Amino acid sequence: MSTELTPMPKIKGTFSTKLVQEIGTGTTKRKVIQSFLYFAEEKDNGEIGLRVLNENDVPAGEEQIISKEELLESFTPEVELYISTVFPAIQHLNKTLAKADRERQHGNTFTAEMEYGKALKIDEDNIRANFGIGLCYLDRNEAEKATDVFKRLIDLDAAFGKQHKHLFNDFGISLRKNEMFDEAIRFYTRALGLTDNDENIYFNIARCLYDKGQKKESLEYAEKCLAINPQSKPALKLKKFLRTKKGI
Repeated sequence: MSTELTPMPKIKGTFSTKLVQEIGTGTTKRKVIQSFLYFAEEKDNGEIGLRVLNENDVPAGEEQIISKEELLESFTPEVELYISTVFPAIQHLNKTLAKADRERQHGNTFTAEMEYGKALKIDEDNIRANFGIGLCYLDRNEAEKATDVFKRLIDLDAAFGKQHKHLFNDFGISLRKNEMFDEAIRFYTRALGLTDNDENIYFNIARCLYDKGQKKESLEYAEKCLAINPQSKPALKLKKFLRTKKGI
């Protein structure tokens, strides 16, 4: 007979909290109670990721991390609201994003742009939608529109999170291929401050600097890549090339 315990399901749902504030002074002083709704999701380490629900009932904005104890002490579960409203809204957003991704992967960038636009109307700071619509512009060599998206993304810490790494890489590479070297370098440099030492980021900066003609600086970043991973084939190849008479 097995003695293994079934793991407890992770917390995921809608929670509310109330904030009591005093406004006015003297005889006009009164208390005002404000309610706030959040989407909470338990992470593998047991911490809770908390994001506010926007006017379209989807999680939006920067994620804050709290303990499970704090969630249970200070927040009230809103099970019916989650089932009837929030979960369907999240599903609708995810389906819209999935359709947009498929269209972009098939080369239908105008249709994809339209679907990403629908997603951004639901959540204007949605990382996946912003990356996606930016990639559509870059695929069509629309540098001015892509620059607008770049400016929006570079201010969002969440854009450089591990869950968006493949989109981040695609976007940076597309910036370079469109010869938007300064933007690509700024994009990768911003990531350096938000991620653990990532050899690929250093190599991508080296590649951009090489394409800009800054070969000495390119070699410096190739060596920074190799300091993390001495076996990096792309960095070794670039370093060897830069050390020849063809390079510097």
